[in-house]
Amino acid sequence: MAHAQQFERIKSRIDSYREEMIDLQRELTAIPALSPLNGGEGEWKKAKYLKSYLDTIGFDEYKEFNSPDPQVPEGSRPNIIVKFHGEKHDRTVWIMSHLDIVPPGDMKLWHSDPYKIKIEGDKIYGRGVEDNQQGLVASLLAVKALKDEKVTPAYDVGLVFVADEETASKHGIIYVLENSDIFKKDDLIIVPDAGNPEGTMIEVAEKTILWLKITTLGKQCHGSTPEKGINSFKAASHLVVKLNQLYQLYPTSDPLFDPPISTFEPTKKEANIPNINTIPGEDIFYIDCRILPQYQMKEVLERIRKIANEVEREFGVKISIEIAQGEQAAPATPPDAPVVKALERAIADVYQVKAKPMGIGGGTVAAYFRREGFNTAVWAKLDELAHQPNEYCIIGNLLGDAKVFAHILTQP
Repeated sequence: MAHAQQFERIKSRIDSYREEMIDLQRELTAIPALSPLNGGEGEWKKAKYLKSYLDTIGFDEYKEFNSPDPQVPEGSRPNIIVKFHGEKHDRTVWIMSHLDIVPPGDMKLWHSDPYKIKIEGDKIYGRGVEDNQQGLVASLLAVKALKDEKVTPAYDVGLVFVADEETASKHGIIYVLENSDIFKKDDLIIVPDAGNPEGTMIEVAEKTILWLKITTLGKQCHGSTPEKGINSFKAASHLVVKLNQLYQLYPTSDPLFDPPISTFEPTKKEANIPNINTIPGEDIFYIDCRILPQYQMKEVLERIRKIANEVEREFGVKISIEIAQGEQAAPATPPDAPVVKALERAIADVYQVKAKPMGIGGGTVAAYFRREGFNTAVWAKLDELAHQPNEYCIIGNLLGDAKVFAHILTQP
């Protein structure tokens, strides 16, 4: 009963932060933390503001792991780690969010300035407000509520704010993992960077991502004399159809994922020749494969190569296969891992819904933790507006997510 009463106080305290939360979103959104690969100067200005806010809360430990990067004015990219001491120190509950954002894209599609928040009803519009400032701000408010209510967390609490998530994480969590030993096997690690509108998806597993560029070389000739050439487009089209065999070759279904199967879909196609009356000598298309973790990427590649060899022999073409992106899936977080169970209890208490562990076809930074043996869960309650024009976060979700984190932090 004591814990329930305590948590009611914490929830009320978080609700009282509504205006402060809006101010935080306003200040953070006004600082375009763009990677130099996206035409920006990195995350230092945003990190400086964040540090000033953390100073107002107070913390027990502070560390920086700044990754050298000559492409930004400061010469490095900031990764900030703060810790708050709990009643016990044998494990830490970590919440990791990222500082960087993606560019706004086509400005004509925005209804307002993407770097100035606009509030309509229960929504805050602006670039970055959901991805990933919702998780970032929610983690700050959860800790602030405990501090203001003079509640000591059950275990140590760590907040991690990383750079470079939007451009492959080399200067972000990868750098932190390679240059520190701050994470322990018994820690609970939460990454609030994906979810669904109901708040019921706890991401614990990801599929292998394999994107291929497939180039077919034949012989160009006039459209009226096809016998003088080799039609690369025709051969490539046959290959596209043959690659549909992959669905039968890798038929396993896993209900943890949605969709529950491996997928192999041709996507982008490059232009070959500009006119109608020429048979193309080169044709290029791409295929997006999302493969269940139990299959090895190397074996799938070998199978695709064999199918391509069949088309080469049949049509007299040469087919090259390049990996545009390929990453074997990380080991899954067990559905009964402590971090998953803690999230399930907290979500049920705060949002009154039953959440469940699920796998996704995309990739998140949780994979880097999982490859190092750290059980990690990805969760947030959001509409998934990441990278879209008119990105927004829902105020109720942000406050609710802070309550979920506070619930986990205070559970014995």
